Amino acid sequence: MARSARAQEEIRRFLDIGAVQVAELDLDGDEAVLRPGPGSPPVTHGEVFVLVRRGGRPVGTLLGQVPEGADPRAVLVERARAECGPAVFGEPGEPPFTSVVVATRERAGQLARALDSLLAQDHPRFEIVVVDNAPVTDETRELIERKYAERVRYVCEPVPGLAGAHNAGLDAVRGEVVAFTDDDVVADPRWLTELSAPFAADAGLGCCTGLILPARLTTPAQVLLESHGGFAKGFTPRTYDPARPPGDEPLFPFTAGRFGSGANMAFRTAVLRSVGGFDPATGAGTAARGGDDLYGFVRVLAQGHRLRYTPYALVWHHHRETWRDLETQAYGYGAGLTAYLTAVLVNRPALLPAFLARLPRGLAHARTLTAVRETDAADGTGTGMPGDHDVRTHPWPRRLSRLQRRGMVYGPVGYLRARYALRAAVREKTAQRAQAASGAQAAHGAQTSQGAR
Repeated sequence: MARSARAQEEIRRFLDIGAVQVAELDLDGDEAVLRPGPGSPPVTHGEVFVLVRRGGRPVGTLLGQVPEGADPRAVLVERARAECGPAVFGEPGEPPFTSVVVATRERAGQLARALDSLLAQDHPRFEIVVVDNAPVTDETRELIERKYAERVRYVCEPVPGLAGAHNAGLDAVRGEVVAFTDDDVVADPRWLTELSAPFAADAGLGCCTGLILPARLTTPAQVLLESHGGFAKGFTPRTYDPARPPGDEPLFPFTAGRFGSGANMAFRTAVLRSVGGFDPATGAGTAARGGDDLYGFVRVLAQGHRLRYTPYALVWHHHRETWRDLETQAYGYGAGLTAYLTAVLVNRPALLPAFLARLPRGLAHARTLTAVRETDAADGTGTGMPGDHDVRTHPWPRRLSRLQRRGMVYGPVGYLRARYALRAAVREKTAQRAQAASGAQAAHGAQTSQGAR
């Protein structure tokens, strides 16, 4: 098939992807409760992406088909009980005092939705810090002052970059644990308790990550992304210990994307500060395009601390909505991946031998990561569900794979550019401070001289 014809076929397939409803189903007791996902309308006939809970905790997802005229609850409960067996949970324990950092930039409407969900957390003691990153307007500051002044602290970080914004939040927090999330999420009421409690149970834990599910699946871009895994890391809790490298992770700890994502992560505050926080030359808003969260994971693991993934700490994420968004995301993911690896080796050159030893497998992993991923069913319809990393419901377009590979090639260059830009910004800020100090000193000298007369 010629490239143009192939591209047209990919566009046709993409546009044919239909919307999927989002719902959650709690199987506790005799009367299972079905409710729409956050911000979604009541469930009706058609395809439904369902989060299944037991005891209020997430245990799995399924993609159900509700026939027209049927009772959605009855159809989905029967399916869920057949596929999701009973679960036994331990109590999460008493969580420590925790700080939540939300970095944002000119998205006050989304931020308000996120903050409302964060303020509804069942955690016994927490604080929220909003970091306004390189603001163009006063919209975010005014929102905090008008609606959240007594419950949310406002910090402004003028230098653009997500990692720098997170570092500004890290400097401001007072909690034993610091959690990070994005302004485009809705946090489950138990999110912060489930994410921070593991730190009280394990003194050697440096980082904890949680489950990210789609808040909406209304556009082809959102459904396509989630059908290839989205940001979910499954429903099995897991602890990564650098003293006992996992046998099924030959690239450990450099495949940091397996550990979690920046929209749902927490660190022991003292540990994150001890490794220098995040590299400010990584992350969205810089030339590196991403990789700030992955850098943080690897630095904490390289320091000898454990990392835990828990599916019980849930946030609902509003995925990007358009094809252009997917293009930007694919390129950014590729760039962020190699940018964070460059950052790790620049800041921790002692890790170079371990990295080189894993490089052959790493290249093979990169080829797999950016390969064109077809559906599982021969007819192209797929048999899986959004959120399942092993089963795909829609083919992954070749253009997105190419963009991800291009991003991976660009990543190291982007990181070095970001470092140079950051140093230039620091020099400019230092010069401005020196100029201001000099002006103040001259003014003081003039006043003193005039007073002497």
